[in-house]
Amino acid sequence: MDGYSAPRSQANPSSMPPPPPPGQIPARNRQQTINTIEQMVKDAHARQASDIHIRVGEIPRFRVRGQMVRPGDQVQVTPEIFEHYLKEILTPEQRLRFAETKELDTAIFYPGFLRCRVNCFDSLTGGAIVLRLISLDVPSIDGLGLPEVLKYLVTKPQGLILITGPTGSGKSTTLAAMIREMNESMQKHIVTIEDPIEYVHSSQRCLISQREVGLHTLEFSQALRAVLREDPDVILIGEMRDRVTVDTALKAAQTGHLVFGTLHTRNAINALNRLLNIYSPEEQPAMRIQITESLISVIAQLLIPTTDGRRTAVHEVLINTPAMQDFLLKGQETDAFQLMETGVNEGMQVMNQALCDLVLLGKISPDEAVKASTDPGDLRRRVRNEGFDPSRSANREFDQSGGSNREYHPV
Repeated sequence: MDGYSAPRSQANPSSMPPPPPPGQIPARNRQQTINTIEQMVKDAHARQASDIHIRVGEIPRFRVRGQMVRPGDQVQVTPEIFEHYLKEILTPEQRLRFAETKELDTAIFYPGFLRCRVNCFDSLTGGAIVLRLISLDVPSIDGLGLPEVLKYLVTKPQGLILITGPTGSGKSTTLAAMIREMNESMQKHIVTIEDPIEYVHSSQRCLISQREVGLHTLEFSQALRAVLREDPDVILIGEMRDRVTVDTALKAAQTGHLVFGTLHTRNAINALNRLLNIYSPEEQPAMRIQITESLISVIAQLLIPTTDGRRTAVHEVLINTPAMQDFLLKGQETDAFQLMETGVNEGMQVMNQALCDLVLLGKISPDEAVKASTDPGDLRRRVRNEGFDPSRSANREFDQSGGSNREYHPV
């Protein structure tokens, strides 16, 4: 990938002053060294962490394979240390804005290493910073093991593709892989509106225009209004957060553009209901028609710990075939779900079958599959029908044949 220059408004982490003197450090920590944010990022990256959590009154923690880990070489963050961290990663203007609004989203860049998405916020114990580590290497669909149907979906000339899942489930990574697939195989103009920019794409066969809220546009809504005048073929909107976003996405999809958006839903069919709930009951019948006519696909995604100590994405895929569109228009969700189960030839799959396949391949444990499933009873039946021996599981819950009332939340 070509090099990327840090935004002008962004502080240079490598040029900041040294940490505060030992006199400002609690006595119990004076024998330990206060790391800079840059060193903390390097340590977290070496431990394969995805996030760093810094908070006044707490020892920094790393999220490693979904778990919050407290490294032994970190010291408790004092207000003085926190202010030093802010000076290291934020410009004076950003620090002022954070002081006024009590929250701030931005990104920092370490040339040749990685980017970090940064969120600063205030809490009961004091200021806090969360950094999401983002590789400079844009992943590929094959490299991530994503469903092959995604390569077909990105060839669609127009329509709406939704990537759904909980926070931290890898939606941005999946979108980056789909953008890379287009960048390597098509000749399009791709415009992204991000808050902030995460993966940086270098134009190859496609021309890619990435815009960051607060840096390249003052307001998300302003960027949305302007995007249709920027001659795009493909638009990445990100989170479908409100009515303005959904209206713009639908207008773009209906006027010849391919649109990508994200939602925080656990399964594919609920994505339609989430969009409809933005509108009043009187508007929903008309909006149901607009959404189902524009929709191409919904890909619901979870991240599951694997048996080799890593994490893998598992997907539920809804393809809006004519039959599926008819079921969604009529609100026949049971029929739509059954079509997803049988529509394997169209690239569809349900989450429990994807979990079942990973259990049978030995990639995830039965226990983790049960935790991620919204219907553990159905999952158990699928695994048994495939000849899996439940005694291989250390979790007795997996060997129960009871109902599926309990919902397990993924990591």
